[in-house]
Amino acid sequence: MPPAKVKRFYISATAVEAEGGFHVVLDGKPVRTPLGKAMLVKNRALAEALAAEWDSQKSDIDMSRMGLHQLAASALDRGKSEQAALADELAAYGATDLLCYRADEPQALAVRQAAAWDPLLDWAAARCGARLNVTSGVIAVAQDAAALSALTERISRLDSLQLSALRAAVGIGGSLIVGLALAEGRLDAAQAWAIVNVDEDWQREKWGEDAQAAVNRADAYTAFCHAVEMLGLLQVLESDAF
Repeated sequence: MPPAKVKRFYISATAVEAEGGFHVVLDGKPVRTPLGKAMLVKNRALAEALAAEWDSQKSDIDMSRMGLHQLAASALDRGKSEQAALADELAAYGATDLLCYRADEPQALAVRQAAAWDPLLDWAAARCGARLNVTSGVIAVAQDAAALSALTERISRLDSLQLSALRAAVGIGGSLIVGLALAEGRLDAAQAWAIVNVDEDWQREKWGEDAQAAVNRADAYTAFCHAVEMLGLLQVLESDAF
């Protein structure tokens, strides 16, 4: 059942400087998370984007269209133990990264995968010190412990907001390497979406797509774009971190 609609109850949404960062406020009152924490972020650009998201609501507040708010609220409500667990979950994606699993056949699909994915694996090796192994078929491939450790070290630098955005992007796309490339600004949302959907796009070209699958795909892309937008606003993983 869809959530009940809430009427817009404020005139304006703004970002205001506060101790420790920037509040997002509605008619001067701080927005609060589900656990009652004030929406306080360190980054002015993110605070302004969050305020704009609230300000864009019409007569009803549609939380499904407020992806930045949902990511930020989840991050702010997450405790230290949950944050550590999230970092571990992200690191685990390195062991089963989408880019490492290739088709046996048809050969044309394998060629398309290699063209889209090999450059990013090369980038991860050069920038992060993480050379991941590639396999074909359904057999799992073991990854070098040093490579996984290098990826874990990168993730350990992130705060809760950065982890929240990266987890959303990686969870939807299935690739930690693509997520880190997005975080550094090497890819934009459209480029990354094409890369993580090589297999799905191949299937759609061959067999088509039903209406519900198209809706699900569009919804996933919207959520993916929100995560990518937050990564950009937070300037995750500055270039000198690599």
